[in-house]
Amino acid sequence: MASHPPAACCVQGVKHEGETFGKLEKVDNVEYYVTYPEDKKTDKAILIFPDVMGHNVDNAKLIADQFAANGYFVVSVDQFDGDALPLNRPGDFDFMKWREGHTTEKGDKIAATILKELKEKYGAKTIGAVGYCWGAKNVIRNLKKGVIDAGYVAHPSFVDADELRGIEGPLSIAAAETDAIFPAEKRHESEKILQELKATYQINLYSGVSHGFSVRGDLSNPVIKYAKEQAFLQAVFWFDEHIKNKKA
Repeated sequence: MASHPPAACCVQGVKHEGETFGKLEKVDNVEYYVTYPEDKKTDKAILIFPDVMGHNVDNAKLIADQFAANGYFVVSVDQFDGDALPLNRPGDFDFMKWREGHTTEKGDKIAATILKELKEKYGAKTIGAVGYCWGAKNVIRNLKKGVIDAGYVAHPSFVDADELRGIEGPLSIAAAETDAIFPAEKRHESEKILQELKATYQINLYSGVSHGFSVRGDLSNPVIKYAKEQAFLQAVFWFDEHIKNKKA
């Protein structure tokens, strides 16, 4: 595997606050959060597969709005069919049982539905995909020619080595120094696979942070705040190169 399966650390973190600007839409019973750039254009799009908190929380919406503020049309999808998890569940919560209800097959179907919506309803011509933790798997599985043009994942989980070997586009990875799900050996394994593929890739390692820092880190901690902001800028620069500068 390129990363271990998700675990208890996937539901721990800090809620972020701020004004959000997008709205919720639905297609074929799949809900999504949509937010527009200043010029309202939809040809350059970013599709976000959130972590287990889902698309309909401030943390996720604020990130989507930030990408829109950088000139992208953004859709953040409900990949959990209304069953996302709130932060900091009680200690006896059975995370592995919850996980059994959200299979790879369900994820593939939701991804296909929202990608069709992006292209047919909104006319997206080039698409970058973002995956946080659990969402990384959907990015990797859909990073194919004619599907997604470039990918970015942060502290990925649940990604098989063979899935990583199947990518057909540029990939950027933001990793935490302390991460039992994507530890050093998994980073190195992923790097080796990407080298063997002769892929266009980037792996940034952020010190002083742990799994989940880019979505639900404690922003009162300057080290975590810095890493979160830099990981976001990592994604923006990646997509500026591989989405904005790509000819449709």
